[in-house]
Amino acid sequence: MTRLDSAIRRLLAQRACLDRAAALVAGVPGPVLELGLGNGRTYDHLRARLPGRDIFVFERRPAAHPDCTPPEDRLITGDFLDTLPHVQLPAPAALVHADIGTGDKQASLALARALAPLLPRLTTPGAILASDQPMPLPGWTEEPLPEGVAPGRYRLYRRAVGS
Repeated sequence: MTRLDSAIRRLLAQRACLDRAAALVAGVPGPVLELGLGNGRTYDHLRARLPGRDIFVFERRPAAHPDCTPPEDRLITGDFLDTLPHVQLPAPAALVHADIGTGDKQASLALARALAPLLPRLTTPGAILASDQPMPLPGWTEEPLPEGVAPGRYRLYRRAVGS
């Protein structure tokens, strides 16, 4: 498979999983957390799929297109591991999107392991996490992937209602 083919499959999987995640949280109150803004593509997609929801974006160095940059009061700048423990949200999040892969597999897995313990405080029971990395999340279950998404390409997790 070429790198172009791989990128296309990754983006198709990401879109399918974000669409599924948006459907899964339709009845779950709370804002959305976008971990990583990049150029703003997924932020823009979430904004279109979840109109009316606040989307809080965490990014080390924002550099997205101006049309895909969140309002200043919803953009938290800095390292995830520094900002997430201290953020005060108006309500627990219904959806978290974590596209945190760095291209270095071990570094990406280490970041996922470090982020996982921070998510329960920030999410509501029944929340969904869409992630490009596996996350060790006690009390969360993996949701089935949309048709056509290869196992391991993306992941969907749901926080148990009682956790």
